[in-house]
Amino acid sequence: MKKWDFYTSKEIKPQGWLRRQLSIQAKGLSGNLHKVWPDIRDSAWTGGNREGWERVPYWLDGFIPLAYLLDDADLISVAKKYIDAILSRQEADGWICPLKNNESRSRYDTWALQLILKTLTVYYECSADGRIPEVIYKALRNYYDLLKSGEISLFHWGKFRWFETFIAMNFIYGIYREEWIKDLAILLKEQGFDYGKAVKLWKTPLRIWRFETHIVNLTMMLKSEAVSHGLLGEEYTDNAEKLREILDRYNGTVFGGFTGDECLSGISPVQGTELCSVAEQMYSYEQLFAFTGDRKWAERLEVLAFNALPATISEDMWTHQYDQMVNQIACEKFFLKTPFGTNGPSAHLFGLEPNYGCCTANFSQGFPKLALSSFMHSGNTIINSVMLPCNLETDGITIELETDYPFENKMNYSVSAEKEFDFIIRIPSFAENLKVNGKNSETKDVEIHIKKGETKISVEFDAPVYLMQRPNNLFAVRRGSLIYSLPIPYRKRMREYTKNGVERKFPYCDYELIPTGKWNYGFCSDGFETKYNGVEYAPFSETRPPVTVTAKMQRINWGHRFMFPTVCAKVPKSRKPVSDKTEIELYPYGCAKLRMTEMPIIEE
Repeated sequence: MKKWDFYTSKEIKPQGWLRRQLSIQAKGLSGNLHKVWPDIRDSAWTGGNREGWERVPYWLDGFIPLAYLLDDADLISVAKKYIDAILSRQEADGWICPLKNNESRSRYDTWALQLILKTLTVYYECSADGRIPEVIYKALRNYYDLLKSGEISLFHWGKFRWFETFIAMNFIYGIYREEWIKDLAILLKEQGFDYGKAVKLWKTPLRIWRFETHIVNLTMMLKSEAVSHGLLGEEYTDNAEKLREILDRYNGTVFGGFTGDECLSGISPVQGTELCSVAEQMYSYEQLFAFTGDRKWAERLEVLAFNALPATISEDMWTHQYDQMVNQIACEKFFLKTPFGTNGPSAHLFGLEPNYGCCTANFSQGFPKLALSSFMHSGNTIINSVMLPCNLETDGITIELETDYPFENKMNYSVSAEKEFDFIIRIPSFAENLKVNGKNSETKDVEIHIKKGETKISVEFDAPVYLMQRPNNLFAVRRGSLIYSLPIPYRKRMREYTKNGVERKFPYCDYELIPTGKWNYGFCSDGFETKYNGVEYAPFSETRPPVTVTAKMQRINWGHRFMFPTVCAKVPKSRKPVSDKTEIELYPYGCAKLRMTEMPIIEE
C-alpha cells in the first residue's frame, strides 16, 4: 500500500477547461452565496442570527480552495473575513462552535465541529495561516476533554460521521505527535457508528428516514478506514471495497454512485441521487487513493466527477438539483405524492436550495478538490493521478499538462526540472493502443525517470465505445470515463418567490424543465460513431457538447411510472419498435439535463 500526499493550491494551478469550469463556479452560486443566501451572509458563525451549524463550514470547505486555485484576491479576502470571524469567537478552552440561546454543549450535535475543523485544515493548506494549527489543536483538545469526561457524547450526525474528525486529527498529529490525539481517535470510534452492522438495511429500500441508510453518511463512510486506521493503530483491510460492492449491488447507478433520495432507494434509473452524496463520494475516493495508492479509486473518481457532478448543476452553476435521476425525462414539481423515498416534491428542480440547503453549501467542494487531486507525491515520485489540464510548480520542478481529457484522450506534458525525480502517469484501465511519444506501449502506467532539464512527453490512447450492461436488461453507452445519454430538449419555467425570508430570483430562482421532444427510445445497433467538437467556454455545455456519440435508435412503447406522468417507467412496457430506425446524437451525461441513459436493445 503506497501513500500519496496532496499538493497545495499554491503548487497546482488549473488550466484549460478546468480553469474555465472553476471560473464559471466562482461567478455562480459558490462565489456569491455570501451575498445572496442568509444562511451564509447572516450566519451565527460570524455573529449573525441565521444557521450556525453546518452550512458555513460546508460552503467554506469548497469556497476556500476555489478562491486560492483561481488566485482571486476578492474571493480570498472573503474567505479570510469568514475565517477571522470564526477564529475570533473561539472560547478560552477551545470550544469554537456557535451555540443557540440557552443551548448547552451536551445538546450540540458535534458534526459541525468535525466539519469546521476539516475546513480549517483546508484553509491552512491553502493559506499557510500560522494561526490555524493552534486553533485546531485547542478545539480538538477541548473535544477530547469533553468526550472523556462524559460532558458530551456523540449522537445523531456526529455519531454517524465520527471519522470526518480524522482529517484534522491526522494534520495535528503530524505537527504535535501527542498521545491524547490517539486516545481521542479511540473515543470517537467507540462512540461512533459501525456501518458493518447496517449492511442488511442496504439491500431493500425502506422508504423511511434512517441514519444507517442516509446516502451522504454512506458516501462519507467509504473513506473511514483509510483516514482513521493510522491513528487507531489498525491494519488496513480495504473495508471500503467490501462495503462499496454491497452498496453498488443493491443501489448502484450507471455513474458509480448510489441511489439515495435521501436514503438508499434501490436499483432503479428513476430514483434520485442526492448532490451532497456525489460531492462526498468524490472526496472519499480522493482520500482513498491518497491513503492507499490503489488506482481503482482514482478511476472511479473520474467517472463521478465527469458525469454525476456536472449533470446535477446548471451550466452557469447558479442553480442545482437536490436529486438527479439517471433517466430524467422532466423536472417538474410533483403534486400529492413524490416518487422519492424521503424527499419532497421539488427535490429534482434546479434552484437555490431545492428540498434542503445542505447541497447548496456543499457542492462547492467538487471541482476544486478534484483539481487538487490531479497531481500527488511520495518521496521522490510524482504521480499524475487524474489527467486534468493543470500546471504543477513545486521544489524546482514544473509540469505543465495540456489536455482536453476526458473529452479527448491526448495529453502533452512539458517538464522542467532542476533535479531528478520519478514521474508516473496513471493510465485508466479502459485505455487501448497506448502510445507514449508516438511509440506503442504495453505498460499499465507510464513511468519515466526525469532528469534535469527540459522533457516533453506525449501520451494518447483509444477508448472504445460500448454498451454497458445495466440491471433489468437495460444498457448505457460508455466511452472511457464518460457515460452518454439521449438529450431531451426542453423549455424552462422560471419560479421567483420568497420563502422563510429567502429570496429566489434570477439567476438563482427555481426552474422547472419541461420536455419538448421524444424520449422513448431503445438501441437497435451496437455500432457507434464518435465526434470530437472541441471544448467551448463551458466544458459541459448543453448546446455544444465537446464530444458526442451517434447511435442508431428506434422509438418504443416505454410508458410512465404509475401515478407520475413526468417520470418514465423503471423498465419499458415493450421493447418492440414503433418507428423507423434513426440516428441520434448522444451527449455526455453531464451535458444533458433531461436525458435517457439506461435503455433497452430493440427486439427485432
